[in-house]
Amino acid sequence: MRRRAACLAALAAVLPLLGGCDGGGDRIETARDFPPADRPVAPTVSTKWSTEEARDRVNEAEDVMNSADVRPGMTVADIGAGDGYYTVRLAQRVGPSGRVLAQDIFPRVIERLADRVARERLDNVSLKLGAVDDPRLPENSFDRVFMVHMYHEIGEPYAFLWRLRPALREGGQVIVVDGDRPIADHGTPFRLLVCEFEAVGYKLVSYDDKAHAGGYLARFVPMGKRPEPRRITVCKGP
Repeated sequence: MRRRAACLAALAAVLPLLGGCDGGGDRIETARDFPPADRPVAPTVSTKWSTEEARDRVNEAEDVMNSADVRPGMTVADIGAGDGYYTVRLAQRVGPSGRVLAQDIFPRVIERLADRVARERLDNVSLKLGAVDDPRLPENSFDRVFMVHMYHEIGEPYAFLWRLRPALREGGQVIVVDGDRPIADHGTPFRLLVCEFEAVGYKLVSYDDKAHAGGYLARFVPMGKRPEPRRITVCKGP
């Protein structure tokens, strides 16, 4: 109970950060230095991509973590953690000497995940409430940042990815798992994904077909300097 209370107290402290929209438009104010994406945004219809049992039957998490080279002792972020399918399995993989930060933008999801973390005694997991334009991750902290079946729901991709970059340690990677299909069908066309990452200073280092995980796995690393927000070239949407 003390662990859950601490998680919820931290959550309450950052709830005001989700605000920021004003009457002058439909974009969050803190994103307005960045160009808007020239593409739709998929609505969040569920915190689950599939059942955990079905995903484990095809060895999804183990295969994805192997491809991402997740090892004991690493510090990993699970962005858009939802009900914690990857959070739990990442915690087991990195072990007691590693850390997992589970992040989501919905307070009710964080509350539910806090219950699971406490119930399963995941002492190497912490929780973070993010924002639509900022993952709010601590700088120079992560060996891997996972974004599984959620990239198509990011409403401000340029601001979000730009602000994510400083969180990576030297050699850190961003791991994206998504479907190579239209955003309206809850996927991200691979060409568009690469374009948006490259626009804010990342380089694609590998692509793997992960049909059993619902699409592809793409790994990105920072490359060069981040561009000034207003100099970001917008990718043409589908």
